[in-house]
Amino acid sequence: MTNPSRAASREQAEEPITPLRALADRAFSRTAGAPLILGNKVCVLRDATENYPAWLEAIRAAESRIYFENYIIRSDVVGEQFAEALAAKARRGVRVRLIYDWLGALGATSNRFWKSLRQAGVEVRCCNPPHLDSPLGWLSRDHRKMLSVDSRIAFISGLCVGHRWAGDPLRNIEPWRDTGVVIEGPAVFDIEQAFATLWATLGSPISKEELSHERETIPAAGDVALRVVASMPNIAGVYRLDQLIAAIARRSIWLADAYFVGTTSYVEALKAAAQDGVDVRLLVPRASDIPVIRAVSRAGFRGLLEGGVRIFEWNGPMMHAKTAVADGHWARVGSTNLNMASWIGNWELDVIAEDERFSQQMENLYLQDLAHSVEIVLREKRRVRPTAERPRVGLLEKTASGSAGRAAAGVLRIGNAVGAAITDHRVLGPAEAKIMFAVAWLLVLLTVVAILWPRVLAAPIAVLGGWVAISLLVKAYRLRGRRNE
Repeated sequence: MTNPSRAASREQAEEPITPLRALADRAFSRTAGAPLILGNKVCVLRDATENYPAWLEAIRAAESRIYFENYIIRSDVVGEQFAEALAAKARRGVRVRLIYDWLGALGATSNRFWKSLRQAGVEVRCCNPPHLDSPLGWLSRDHRKMLSVDSRIAFISGLCVGHRWAGDPLRNIEPWRDTGVVIEGPAVFDIEQAFATLWATLGSPISKEELSHERETIPAAGDVALRVVASMPNIAGVYRLDQLIAAIARRSIWLADAYFVGTTSYVEALKAAAQDGVDVRLLVPRASDIPVIRAVSRAGFRGLLEGGVRIFEWNGPMMHAKTAVADGHWARVGSTNLNMASWIGNWELDVIAEDERFSQQMENLYLQDLAHSVEIVLREKRRVRPTAERPRVGLLEKTASGSAGRAAAGVLRIGNAVGAAITDHRVLGPAEAKIMFAVAWLLVLLTVVAILWPRVLAAPIAVLGGWVAISLLVKAYRLRGRRNE
């Protein structure tokens, strides 16, 4: 009997491949570090109202194994619902493995929550807690959001687990705007391999017997071709891919991002595309759970607008999706934000579909979002202004916490602007004047403190210096021990 996955692959392989298409496929594969996988079924899931029920249904239908990885799993009513479903499966003999991020869980999840899962038989591992021999290692986070069940079905999204994403109908608070996908087919193999790679860095690896040996052992479920981009710290696969798409897109680039802090090179790539006639749009939250990121993001709007990029702000509680669709052909959904913390620093997971029908769905969803957004324009004296009043932010009025990685993205943006001002290596815009003033006054304050109360600054510097020294000594001792083995 013919394997459906191989049959689908053969049928698509027999289609005429032009030299340009072959070149583009090779460029995408090398840039993203991910092959094009044929024979998949992919469906869009909007917000927690569609994602959470689908996740829970898949968990409850599991027969052999569940892999669950998420940056934040809150120990609230939503988190408890997932914990109960996972624990119930573990008690029935299903292999349940879970990875959470140390920083994501900080202040969001109780130790009792993890203890109860472990007692039920769930294998739980924490990603990247602070270590004595790595003072700044904790800055790299596991920011992924994925679930796979039995090598049969998998989910990739931007959604964490908690009441913020679910909203509160009784208080008339809408769910956070977010996007995920459900995937069936051979690509599930790559998603599980991404989980297994990180699992192995946190302890003993998953046995080969537990995982499918070959991608071809998973039958085809549809006709969608996609790539699974499993980013690791310092790899920057999605960043390289985003740059490539910005360079080759001919008709449109529509982006949605929760914490946009674009690098100079990426901003210039978007502007160059817009000036070449490409319809470049950026959708960001108007009310953010991290106000400083919103301020830093807005500081870069002027240059984008002057370059022809259209910018929209989501008119609701929070726009947390990380999506892109270009030319009605490429579409990306996942956990990667358009900032250096996600591009360079974190473990991230995204799926990129090369399919016109799926991309059309993403474009339609994007247009629906724009109908609930306000456009940012340059008005009198070329100042950046929204076209409507600030919306009611609901739940966000009471929450201002978030990822250190997102805050780090803001710091990188500020550092980029300050560095440019000092070295004169690029032209600064008027929108960056606020950053200059803020940093200048901060430096004035630090100067005064250093003169009047030098011990206030000396103590933290001494602690950090001592910590780094100890970490270097520990690592040197370990490396010396390996040499003597």
